[in-house]
Amino acid sequence: MIHVQHLTKTYEDLSRGSFVAVDRVSFSVRPGEIFGLLGANGAGKTTVMRILSTVLTPTHGIATVAGFDVIRDAAEVRRNIGFVSNNTAIYDRMTAWEMVNYFGKLHGMPKAELRDRLETLFTQLRMNEFRDVPGSKMSTGMKQKVSIARAMVHDPPVLIFDEATLGLDVLVARNLLSVVRTLRESGKCLIFSTHIMSEVERLCDRIAIMHRGRILDSGTLVELRSRHQEDDFEELFFGLLSRHEEAELDEMSMIGGVS
Repeated sequence: MIHVQHLTKTYEDLSRGSFVAVDRVSFSVRPGEIFGLLGANGAGKTTVMRILSTVLTPTHGIATVAGFDVIRDAAEVRRNIGFVSNNTAIYDRMTAWEMVNYFGKLHGMPKAELRDRLETLFTQLRMNEFRDVPGSKMSTGMKQKVSIARAMVHDPPVLIFDEATLGLDVLVARNLLSVVRTLRESGKCLIFSTHIMSEVERLCDRIAIMHRGRILDSGTLVELRSRHQEDDFEELFFGLLSRHEEAELDEMSMIGGVS
């Protein structure tokens, strides 16, 4: 459902020259699977997800979503994907219902079908109690639910959650994770990015750990723990990053010594 091969994104910086944000990244995600994309800030996770959602264009490599190429078939990719982040803007003067209805119309959904879909979503996400509340009066949790509903309104087969639980209280975050599990059970293809290791352990079927634009390792939680001889996933994550940074420093020292 998602296929990424040797994906690369390079930026030109006047002061630093070329900067590689994503460096030859490859992975695939199947229907009915949650793929965790992990890494510290600046690792390249969001750049990968923005390329998949057609917001950014890759410099090199291939990325397809639901069989459509992110460059050649960008419009079809957008029809087949929903993107949820922690900072999606909400219109202050539109109610929750009006907001989600508006995005359904943008996707060209027939009126009757759209209304049925809204009723389903507002019940599933427990949004009926604030369906008529304008954005300016919504809590953070309410706004996040609206963001999720508008990403799901056209029932896309692929969904991307980019640190979607950041800033949410415990109950709202727990409800969101429950929704993500339900989406997996319905056969959706999901990418889930987070800094919270417990969410990774509870949700993700497979995991890729990114650092400075590259995937350092990937696999199931069982495979990663076995490969790195570490049961504590947080220790595994930081240990892998530390070893990689040490190797980079050794390599730079060798280059400096040669020169």
